[in-house]
Amino acid sequence: MSLGDDGYGEDDRHHVTRTRLPEGEVDPYAPAARRGRPSGRNLMTVVGVVVLLIAAIAFANRGGGDSTSDSSDDASGHGGKGVSTGPTAPSGTKPVEGKTGGIASGFAHSEQGAQSAAANFAVALGGDGMFRAESRHAIVDATHTADTAPALQKKLDEAYSADFLKNVGLAPDGSAPKGQTFVSRTVPVGSKAIDYGTDNATIEVWCTGLVGLAGQGSTKPVSQTWFTMTEKLQWVDNDWKIVSSTQKQGPAPVSGDDRAAGADEIANAVSGYGGFTYAR
Repeated sequence: MSLGDDGYGEDDRHHVTRTRLPEGEVDPYAPAARRGRPSGRNLMTVVGVVVLLIAAIAFANRGGGDSTSDSSDDASGHGGKGVSTGPTAPSGTKPVEGKTGGIASGFAHSEQGAQSAAANFAVALGGDGMFRAESRHAIVDATHTADTAPALQKKLDEAYSADFLKNVGLAPDGSAPKGQTFVSRTVPVGSKAIDYGTDNATIEVWCTGLVGLAGQGSTKPVSQTWFTMTEKLQWVDNDWKIVSSTQKQGPAPVSGDDRAAGADEIANAVSGYGGFTYAR
């Protein structure tokens, strides 16, 4: 099997997801040091936080209807007749350059563009900005259709209540306790089109994430989550926007032999490493 200019064989090109890295980023696939396992007590704390977060998103999207649509055996990916469940091959289309409210925008009017939009929207909706009213409103406006955003804003304001924020360890305004850093970061692992039409698409984004409070004295340490977001997208005003979305837990892999980092190490990593712009 011959290798192409990018180092992949012809067969491998159909099984690769392309991620645009920040300038100067090092190889993310470099071997990492072997670490110890986190304690069972930390795991139970993690589960409690994860359930709270998923409950908030589920509440906010309640009444949005079924988040998936039927797919036929047709793998053409056009006309809403269903698409192949296989991974999308890199097409060479460059990641978007535009931004709306700090969120990538101006996606291609194609299946690849819809998947890229869904992945970037998952990052925004799973970020710490959702826990503060002002930034949450901006995120929802930037990612959802104009018809969807107002009602969703109201539901989210109810979901991210003072009681909910208190359970997560935050103040009523969404701020973290003094000396601690709140972490909520979503990282798409992969995506697939469940259905695709000219102006509508249903995309699933499989994600991992970090959530919790980093810092000395934290009772809710930062831990890893796994979940799948299903986004119904619509092509409006020359871009993809969300009509409705749902979230479910998993699929989660077996936990690795990684040593849990200290509170300061996690806090420094969160502030020192930026996020990505995703494209298929």
